[in-house]
Amino acid sequence: MLIVLCLSGCATKDKTTSPEVRDITWALLPFEKVDSVNPILSAGIGKFTCPILKKEVLWEEKDVFNPAAVVRNDSVYLIYRAEDTIGKYAGTSRLGLAVSPDGLHFKRRIAPVFYPGEDSMKIYEWEGGIEDPRIVESENGSYIMTYTAYDGKVARLCLASSADLIHWKKHGTVLRGTHIDTWSKSGAIVAKQVGEKIIAQKVNGKYWMYFGDTDLFLATSDDLIRWQPLEENNKIKSILQPRERYFDSRLVESGPYALLTEKGIVLIYNGMNLDSGGDSTLAKGAYCAGQALFDPNDPTKLIDRLEKNFLHPDKPYEITGQINQVCFVEGLVLFKGKWFLYFGTADSKIALATSRTVLK
Repeated sequence: MLIVLCLSGCATKDKTTSPEVRDITWALLPFEKVDSVNPILSAGIGKFTCPILKKEVLWEEKDVFNPAAVVRNDSVYLIYRAEDTIGKYAGTSRLGLAVSPDGLHFKRRIAPVFYPGEDSMKIYEWEGGIEDPRIVESENGSYIMTYTAYDGKVARLCLASSADLIHWKKHGTVLRGTHIDTWSKSGAIVAKQVGEKIIAQKVNGKYWMYFGDTDLFLATSDDLIRWQPLEENNKIKSILQPRERYFDSRLVESGPYALLTEKGIVLIYNGMNLDSGGDSTLAKGAYCAGQALFDPNDPTKLIDRLEKNFLHPDKPYEITGQINQVCFVEGLVLFKGKWFLYFGTADSKIALATSRTVLK
């Protein structure tokens, strides 16, 4: 059974935008949770020999959540975050791969496809692990993945690439030099829908990436591998901020990639509610999903922003888990004529919502 989450009335004009901005058909709405199959993925029995611990680990025994999604070979591929029970920072995170011919029922690989190892990234990835992937394709067909490396103290946004979603090459941190130890997460690269592929797209001759989990920031690149953050007064420039009395009153954090359309760059993002001074209709600390529209020719310029969330915790597995009151959107694909939006629930499971909306 499908339950409607949000009708067009949820997409009212942001109070911060100019009065002449009225058209909200830019937004990807509505989404419906697919309750007949949710949650689509829970903790599993996968095992592998950890190259650092030198012993067999039940790598997805504790929780699975926050997946990226890609359409490949007429199937949906989920690259999802999983935690074991032995890592000292609430479990070490690794990335698993599950594949589905219908986007609903998934078969997973027994071993993770991306994990900390005895390599140059170990100092950043161990032993908190590798978290929260987001994936787009490059024009040459390779996959570019942003992910978070966590050493137990600092989260660092990082990059990797792959030709097949199984074998990956690590490319290091996004922020370097004086920003190498700056907390950074959640990289959403601007991309365009081409059939069922989501391909990174240049704007004004450069690739762009929204990132962050307090405010949102921007970085640019010539090659999708080496990135430079936008700065203002010798600080990384804030592009999108939390709003008092809204669902995103405590923080904003990138969702999937940012989608370039005729009307602008649609950024689906996650917002966290303040315990006090946020949206009183939502639980304290709730994570919900919103959408913002940026200028297609100037990714720094906010055009519009939805006033209300379009996805919020209201199911038992979203309300209770490792972290309560969480719907965290991260994987989005166009598959068989519908948008499939995959999201983490309570940092414990993975669920799905779909939409038939067509964006041009």
